[in-house]
Amino acid sequence: MRVVIQDNYDKMCKWAANYIAAKINAHKEDRPFVLGLPTGSSPIGVYQELIKKNKAGEVSFQNVVTFNMDEYLGLPREHDQSYWYFMHDNFFDHIEIPAENINILNGMTDDPEAECARYEKKIASYGGIDLFMGGIGVDGHLAFNEPYTSLSSRTGVRDLTTDTRIVNSRFFGNDPEKVPAQALSVGIGTVTDSKEVLVLISGHNKARAMAAVVEGGVSQRWTCSALQMHNGAIIACDEEACGELMVDTYKYFLDIERKERL
Repeated sequence: MRVVIQDNYDKMCKWAANYIAAKINAHKEDRPFVLGLPTGSSPIGVYQELIKKNKAGEVSFQNVVTFNMDEYLGLPREHDQSYWYFMHDNFFDHIEIPAENINILNGMTDDPEAECARYEKKIASYGGIDLFMGGIGVDGHLAFNEPYTSLSSRTGVRDLTTDTRIVNSRFFGNDPEKVPAQALSVGIGTVTDSKEVLVLISGHNKARAMAAVVEGGVSQRWTCSALQMHNGAIIACDEEACGELMVDTYKYFLDIERKERL
C-alpha cells in the first residue's frame, strides 16, 4: 500500500487529480480508460482540479468511460440529492465526456438485483476498471459497503445503517428519515478487482478509519481494510487524517514518498 500524505485538503486534491490525469494521458490501449468514481465531500476538490485541467487542455475525457460507486434506491435522478445529479452538477457537465460513456446505477429500477448484475457485466465488458477513486466514511465503509459487508461482495443492494443515514441527513434537511434506507452499491470485490484503487481520506474525523486501514488487520468491521490486500492501493490523505497513526508509521510513509521524489 502506498500512502501519500499532503499538508492539507487542497494539496491532497491536486495530487490526486495530477495522478489521475497522468494515468489517463499515459493510457495507450485501443480500449477506453475506465475510471471508477465516488460522490460525497471528499472528491469535490479533485473534480474541481480535473475540470481545470480539462479546460486547460491538459487532459481529455473523450476516451474515458466512468462507473460510479453507488446510487440511492428509490431516488429519481432529477432529485438534487441523487448521485446522478451530484456527478453531473459537480463534474460531468463541466468536461467533454461523451454521455454514453457515463455509467451510474439506476436507483429507480424495478429490478434492483438485475440492475446490479447488469452493472457488473458492463464493467467486465470493458476489461475491468483501470483506476477506482473512492472515499471512506468515519466507520471505514467504502462505497455503501457498511461494516461487516463481505470483503468479496459484488454490486448489490445495501441497507444503510442509522449512523450513515444520520451523517447523510445534512443533505436532506437534517432529517435522517428522509435519507433513503437502501442504496445500490458496487461491492468491495468490485473495487478491489480494479487495477488501481485511489482512496481519499481527509479530516480529523476520518483519523480513526485511516489508522484502521493502514495499521489494523484486514476485517469486515472496517471494509476499507481490504485495500491492504491490493497491490495497487494508494491512499491520498491530509495531515489531519493522520492523527491516529503511530509516529513511526507516519514517518515511514513520509520517508518513502520523499525517496520517490528524489
